[in-house]
Amino acid sequence: ARYFFNKEGDFNNVTAAAYHKKTHLLVTGFASGIFHLHELPDFNLIHSLSISDQRIASISINCTGDWIAFGCSGLGQLLVWEWQSESYVLKQQGHFNSMVSLAYSPDGQYIVTGGEDGKVKVWNTSSSFCFVTFTEHNSGVTAVAFTSTGYVILSASLDGTVRAFDLHRYRNFRTFTSPRPSQFSSLAVDSSGEIVAAGSQDSFEIFIWSMQSGRLLDVLAGHEGPISSLSFNPMKCVLASASWDKTVKLWDMLDSWRTKETFIMNSDVLVVAFRPDGKELAVAALNGQITFWDHENAVQIGSIEGRHDLQMGRKELDKITAKQAAKGKSFTTLCYSADGQSILAGGLSKFVCIYNVKEQILVKKFEISCNYSLDAMEVFCVSKEMKDIFCGQRTSLTFKNLFLSIAKCQIKFLQNYRHFKPEIRVTCVRFCPTGRSWAATTTEGLLLYSLDSGLIFDPFELDIDVTPSNIHKTLSQKEYTMAIVMAFKLNEKKLIQEVIEAVPSSEVDVVCSSLPDLYVEKLLEFLASAFETSCHLEFYLTWAHKLLMLHGQKLKTR
Repeated sequence: ARYFFNKEGDFNNVTAAAYHKKTHLLVTGFASGIFHLHELPDFNLIHSLSISDQRIASISINCTGDWIAFGCSGLGQLLVWEWQSESYVLKQQGHFNSMVSLAYSPDGQYIVTGGEDGKVKVWNTSSSFCFVTFTEHNSGVTAVAFTSTGYVILSASLDGTVRAFDLHRYRNFRTFTSPRPSQFSSLAVDSSGEIVAAGSQDSFEIFIWSMQSGRLLDVLAGHEGPISSLSFNPMKCVLASASWDKTVKLWDMLDSWRTKETFIMNSDVLVVAFRPDGKELAVAALNGQITFWDHENAVQIGSIEGRHDLQMGRKELDKITAKQAAKGKSFTTLCYSADGQSILAGGLSKFVCIYNVKEQILVKKFEISCNYSLDAMEVFCVSKEMKDIFCGQRTSLTFKNLFLSIAKCQIKFLQNYRHFKPEIRVTCVRFCPTGRSWAATTTEGLLLYSLDSGLIFDPFELDIDVTPSNIHKTLSQKEYTMAIVMAFKLNEKKLIQEVIEAVPSSEVDVVCSSLPDLYVEKLLEFLASAFETSCHLEFYLTWAHKLLMLHGQKLKTR
């Protein structure tokens, strides 16, 4: 059969479709963001709904035919719709332009991101879902930060405002502005959460506000180039500012914001970061070097030549090799690990590098993407396959040929230019305060790397093998961890107690370290109840101590 959607002429192109065989449902998505649900073979329209103002890129129906998932690539939307009750099961939307910055909450449970689309989004690290979006900014967000309480988010934007958002009531309760309109490119908040600083990229000044009153306290002038980065010392009232004028300045808040120290670099400074204990300062410059400073005594204590570790890819339209292009590349974002022993660095490349600060050596390189539909992914490009900028045919780029190319191929150039490949890059890296994970905002989106494996789904369903006799058999073979897991699956209190008390005290440490995360909580619950009745107090205390020492950090994050 053949059916036409545009009989009335108010529908546009069909962009996606899915058919469910069992229920005979046909779902069609359109370029205007509308979807239709038809019943076949009679082609009866069940309902239609507008879910986006961009085209629907993909549709999928679950096995029972109750839920329909829609993807809208233009806005980064993912929707799951239950058609019978006509309600959303899931509604998520990312930044529809690239993410620029991120910050962890002090407990590591939330991440805030700012994007070029002017949105500020807060994500839950355990569920990976965005649960609140602030849209007050009128231009791209350049920097975001959490205060030490974890309930206030700050964001700086090119629209000339710094905004404070409350995570209790989800509202914008403070807006900080400068006397003359300025585009803010960097942001920092002190450890008390009372002082907010933002750096301007057009007036070369640093503005200081009070969080309590919202008043402008001071304007720090002294830099001769755009302010690229700001960082407060976590332990002292000192602000470090980096600028394209090849200097890093330290400002003392207690001494009326006077310049305490000025470090002169060989190249434009792109990013500055304090170590968590506040005793060391890391600086990344345009020449690809990361330098470490003892800011108390104003001496450089080390440097890392990181340009070669970035390992730039060659872009599609580059006329020079990746090796040559890498000479002009550098790290654009830095962050110390929670213990201060390592430093994370990223830039215009598909790699994030972790260095040991003391030894000044590369510990590990993370490849953040294998997506070859992004630009600058490959180090070597085959000349035959490289297209010319204008006509798709190779020409020698003399001035005469260049102007002829422009004259002949203006229309073709504009058509080709509209289909661009986003370049792979890392815009911001941050280490989680718990020290268990780190995150990066990239062309691929927000990526999280963690030491903890995710929650393993175990429904505690019994299978044929879990019987008391099999548990005793496992115990006699000295497979203590397996025996404990089986006992919890059977969930008989006396049997659990018997298994735990059969474990020799010398083996407690080993058993605790190999116990799956799900059973750690169950075992702690059992120990809590056992303390009230058992006479083996020291033995159970050993269990509790070992479990909390090994798994306490993971339990805290949940």
